[in-house]
Amino acid sequence: MSQRRFTQLDSVWPAPLPRRLGALIYDGFLVAAIWIAVAVAHVAFFRFVVGQGAEEIGTSGVEVWTLRLLLVCSAIGFFAFSWTRGGMTLGMQSWRLRVETVDGYSITVWQSVVRCLVAWVSFTALGLGYWWVLFDRERRSWPDLVSGTRTVVVPKESS
Repeated sequence: MSQRRFTQLDSVWPAPLPRRLGALIYDGFLVAAIWIAVAVAHVAFFRFVVGQGAEEIGTSGVEVWTLRLLLVCSAIGFFAFSWTRGGMTLGMQSWRLRVETVDGYSITVWQSVVRCLVAWVSFTALGLGYWWVLFDRERRSWPDLVSGTRTVVVPKESS
């Protein structure tokens, strides 16, 4: 998939922390819904395809680790799909945020994966990777810095 150039590049500005947190909360609900669907499918697979009894499901290491892997991959897939297509997740659309390269293009799948992995590190460091926005001149978070991207506010569309 080729990168597309975004429009209105002169009208965007770096996203402040409150907007980022708002979008993060919205997207957290979406990821939770995705995770519920993945967990239900995982349990159904082991119950009806593998033929395990209800009391056996989730007792082996294979089941636990496959579910964890599926949850991580589904979250990364959600963000990568959204960011590479239009630069926005549904939560970001609500807050008028967009992720783009520093040159104003849609980001690559690799940049999306890097952003997701660094986001986990940012959270586990007590959110420091996002608090970084308050100290960076260009309001970049750790995921922005490491992936070579930026998160911007897009202007309201004129009607």
